[in-house]
Amino acid sequence: MLQGLSNIFKITELRNKLAYTLLMFVVFRAGIHIPVPGVDSSVIESLFTSGSLFGLLDLFAGGALSKFSIFAMSITPYINASIIMQLLQAVVPTFEQWSKDGNDGRKKIQKVTRYGTVLLAFIQAFGMSYALRANQALINNSMLDVVFITIILTAGTCLLMWVGEQITAHGVGNGISLIIFAGIVARLPEGISTIYQYIQTGTINVFQAFLFALIAVVMIALVVAATQGQRRIPIQYAKRVVGRKMYGGHSTFLPLKVNQAGVIPIIFASSVLMFPVTLAQFIQNDYVKMVANWFTWGTIPNTVAYAILIFFFTYFYTAISINIPEMADNMKKYGGFIPGIRAGKPTADYVDNVMTKITLAGAIFLAFVAILPNFLGGITGVQGVYFGGTALLIVVGVAIDTMQQIESLLVTRHYKGFVK
Repeated sequence: MLQGLSNIFKITELRNKLAYTLLMFVVFRAGIHIPVPGVDSSVIESLFTSGSLFGLLDLFAGGALSKFSIFAMSITPYINASIIMQLLQAVVPTFEQWSKDGNDGRKKIQKVTRYGTVLLAFIQAFGMSYALRANQALINNSMLDVVFITIILTAGTCLLMWVGEQITAHGVGNGISLIIFAGIVARLPEGISTIYQYIQTGTINVFQAFLFALIAVVMIALVVAATQGQRRIPIQYAKRVVGRKMYGGHSTFLPLKVNQAGVIPIIFASSVLMFPVTLAQFIQNDYVKMVANWFTWGTIPNTVAYAILIFFFTYFYTAISINIPEMADNMKKYGGFIPGIRAGKPTADYVDNVMTKITLAGAIFLAFVAILPNFLGGITGVQGVYFGGTALLIVVGVAIDTMQQIESLLVTRHYKGFVK
């Protein structure tokens, strides 16, 4: 990885791409410090309590929400729109056909995703603005101010979406992922500073800080291993004659990822568990508050429900994202087969059985990584420093994906002279 990074500076084209990406990061970080007018900052700070919807979103916004800047919603509406579009491709024939139409189909899906982003951003912004009005966080609690703030927040998300697409087109890596990556990593210095202050004041000792760092390193290693881990099913292609040429006759493998669903099950599970807690902030009902207290972050019901939901969404999203029967049919169409397994339905059943087993391992891993932060404070004594599985999976996944893209660009650049 270090060699790949050093090679970037030797190639002018890659240097320019990296410089463009860093420039867009500057735009992103600058926007975080531009506050939305008409909001009482002192009331905003009191809303960031454990289990609050605002506290959850602030992690992905890189601190923009706690400052309530123009980028307060970050790129979250775009992520939600993308996930919804991906799910709709499995159930809506038109979207499914677009996904198979190559570049033209991808452009259509991207266009619908953008419209969906604007719609979701406006709805989310209005909900946040109205919640601030209900909590007396607006300087002038009028509906006109609510609409004004809604428009500003929606425009901020649209600007971030544009920045992400520009990074993808002219920079290095996936722009949307890198924006989330930058927002999470920006919180790292604050966490290190907090731990240092704890040591200085005697809240924790050096051994506890070392233990916290050791667990963090082990978790990172586990995330890297699980992200890269895959089960390779051998595939043999039979020889076939087309005209005067012979094709096939080679061996390859079908890679099935252990963590096929990525970080999405954790996001879905967190959103579901946040619903009763967030609802209790707006509904003054004793029963709702009692349910919200049960599912407060770190409680036993919350932890158990969290793990169960992660298992469910892991299997659900994996089933949605991989079409095993279609995979088996394509394999049969091109003369491919798994040694010892008949082509067609037997192959689909075999792959489905293997996928079910490795998905179980992936679900256990995701649940472990997501729940461990609940116990990290009690084990190490370090409180007030967020080190969650969601952020870790995103950071590691984006870093690996970006490095793979850089290596691909380097290989293409080195072999460009052979392509005439």
